[in-house]
Amino acid sequence: MGIMLGLIIVITTLEHIFVVPFMPPHVKPGFANIVIMFCVFGIGRRQAFTLNMLKSLFVLITRGAIGGLLSLSGGLLSIAVIILLASVKKKQASYIGISVTGALFHNLGQFIIFMLLMATPALIYYAPMLVVSGVISGVITGILLKVLMPALKRFHIGGLL
Repeated sequence: MGIMLGLIIVITTLEHIFVVPFMPPHVKPGFANIVIMFCVFGIGRRQAFTLNMLKSLFVLITRGAIGGLLSLSGGLLSIAVIILLASVKKKQASYIGISVTGALFHNLGQFIIFMLLMATPALIYYAPMLVVSGVISGVITGILLKVLMPALKRFHIGGLL
């Protein structure tokens, strides 16, 4: 769990530091979710939930209350839908489909909180960009998880993760 949390912290920090070309402002690719989804599929749902909460705590400490609240709201909604879909799909889990759905719900959770905080209906015009970026990010992280999963399972079984 410590190694996975360390990976999440490094990935989250790098995503915060570097601007990703062609992404809407403040939208990140969410590569740390690869670690979270590996945990859902390879270790356990409770551990994945714990890592998600610790990621939000890290964001709270490093970026303040609003950053922490947005991370928590998106993370809770995302992990809930990922766990639900992983439970329903069992062995036929489509990493890409689950990743896209998780990304969309992550954006939705953050969008709802941001709408409540800003109290302006004009933000609704930002929603289509969040949908497009959520689908793109979800496809990329889903593909990366699919490619990395066999190696990650070997490391986990070998006792390294």
